[in-house]
Amino acid sequence: MIVIGADTHKRSHTVAAIDEASGRALAESTVAARRRSFDALLTWARGLGRERVWAIEDCRHVSGALERFLLARGETVVRVAPKLTVRERGAARERGKSDVIDAVAIARAALREGLDKLPAARLAGPELDVRLLVDHRERLVAQRTALSNDLRWHLHDLWPETVIPPRALSASGWQTRLAARLARAEQTTRVRIARDELRRVRELTRAIDDLHAELAGLVAALAPRLLAERGCGVLTAAKLLGEIADVTRFATDAKLALSAGSAPIPASSGRTQRHRLDHGGNRQLNCALHRLAVTRGRLDPETAAYLARRQAEGKTRREAIRCLKRHLARRVWHLLQPNPATTIPTNTPTRPRRLITIHCNRPTGPLQLTYGDETPGCRGSWCPGRRVASSFPDVGASVGERRAGRPRLLLGLRAR
Repeated sequence: MIVIGADTHKRSHTVAAIDEASGRALAESTVAARRRSFDALLTWARGLGRERVWAIEDCRHVSGALERFLLARGETVVRVAPKLTVRERGAARERGKSDVIDAVAIARAALREGLDKLPAARLAGPELDVRLLVDHRERLVAQRTALSNDLRWHLHDLWPETVIPPRALSASGWQTRLAARLARAEQTTRVRIARDELRRVRELTRAIDDLHAELAGLVAALAPRLLAERGCGVLTAAKLLGEIADVTRFATDAKLALSAGSAPIPASSGRTQRHRLDHGGNRQLNCALHRLAVTRGRLDPETAAYLARRQAEGKTRREAIRCLKRHLARRVWHLLQPNPATTIPTNTPTRPRRLITIHCNRPTGPLQLTYGDETPGCRGSWCPGRRVASSFPDVGASVGERRAGRPRLLLGLRAR
């Protein structure tokens, strides 16, 4: 099999074919970034006469047209993050930087990381529409905020005694009241600018409300269970849905949490066992999980109790919320499954565990091990009579001499 690395640009795309077994460069080609050139590129790849995988540098707006063209024709495409190619370029024999060198580095980085571990490109579904609408709404909100801030200073200069509450300029009542007052005022330059800014704020408000209504319909159709979750409103659900896209891309909830940056990163060495905060991942997805965590902590009694319990263990409020975000990533992963009835829980053990019940007849007598449901009577008042889960198919034990009037079981467990 060969791996074809693609270095995409706005005007041209450069590809290089690498042999999977040896990592040797086989061929290279450069075509214009035009749809009619993609046919020639695919013909060139098919002429190599082998099974192939396309490894494309993850530059969505630049590489999106090529990705969709290849996927529509049944090609296998994986995405390679740009940071993964730095090591390959530094270790390459050929010094310098060019499109061909970058294409070879992309293909070799894909081989190093593993083709099955890299995110696979797929044709966009309705989740893309949700993401585009969410992004467009956020841009409109940012424009309205900038105009409202400028308008607020103009109004303060005109009427210092008028107190405008926060977020009042986005409310229809205040907009109507201010428009009427500005219309009655002397039409100076400042007044005319304020009227124009107020008009644009009102237009943006109507557009933002229309987008919210459209998002509500889309989210209700695509993820009704997520929208019904307590503390998850339309905007938070739309953000989660748009950033996650197809949840089947993540085999487990742990992979989703890692992608969102809500999973702790191991930072252990020797006898020191610790984890650190993940500052990477999809920060937009992480922000949506944070909003969901804060809202649930305020509205959901069970979530509030969980946060209080974590804080009682010595964690700060921020650390407790980080723990909650990891649980919420698991919850969101299950809520977005297409068929929840057939979803395998991620905490299912890989092999059956045998239950062992430890009993004793007398405090000074030997211990008895019973398997399964055998539960002989215990006469010792100190016997815990507990069940211990064992992952071993056969459990062997030896009983030592009495110590301090109590027997000892050499399984790493000491009878109490």
